[in-house]
Amino acid sequence: MPVSRVSIAGSPYLGVCLRVSDRGAIVPPSAPPTVAREVERMFGVPAIRSTVLDSEIVGALLAWNSFGAVVGEEVDDAERRRLEAAVPVSVVKARQNALGNNVLANDRGAVVHPSLTDVEVASVAEALRVPARRGTVAGLGTVGMAGAATNRGVVVHPRTTETELQVIAETLQVPAHRSTANFGVPIVGACVVANSRALLVGSPTTPVEIAHLQEGFQIFD
Repeated sequence: MPVSRVSIAGSPYLGVCLRVSDRGAIVPPSAPPTVAREVERMFGVPAIRSTVLDSEIVGALLAWNSFGAVVGEEVDDAERRRLEAAVPVSVVKARQNALGNNVLANDRGAVVHPSLTDVEVASVAEALRVPARRGTVAGLGTVGMAGAATNRGVVVHPRTTETELQVIAETLQVPAHRSTANFGVPIVGACVVANSRALLVGSPTTPVEIAHLQEGFQIFD
């Protein structure tokens, strides 16, 4: 089954701790070997152990797709070398430097926090090699935590408006779906990680939520 439940150090907020794409996965150094193995098995990609900006919340601080990654300017040389084992890494100098929180991207487009400047939006677009536009999810600028995207679908906060949903679907060029995870948590991007092959959810996620998430990401048995 391409869906599994897991927690990391007792936390079900996988999207904060992990970052996964169709090319690779970033796993924090403190994650148990069993988690790294499960990530590699589920997603069919190599797992790289690294901090981002000297922090283990790699999902919150790194945004990426199959073409590139964007991080804040505090990234150090060792981190950059490790991350570049998966994709080229670009530094985006932005006040909103938790770019995993503030960029929702796949291989077709990116929706970014509304406060990013024109230069910052252009930098994200160039690094990820996709069109980028500003947007919100359920009124939240932290689009990367309020939603999660793959090349098959995007799942967002249940209070996302029809207008927001249309912008997200048009930009990422995949169907958009609303759901919760982790037993009712609306910021689904903080709770789950997915790529085109599989879905990993926090341990409290219910069977009904899993069914909604599978539909949204178009990942079935």
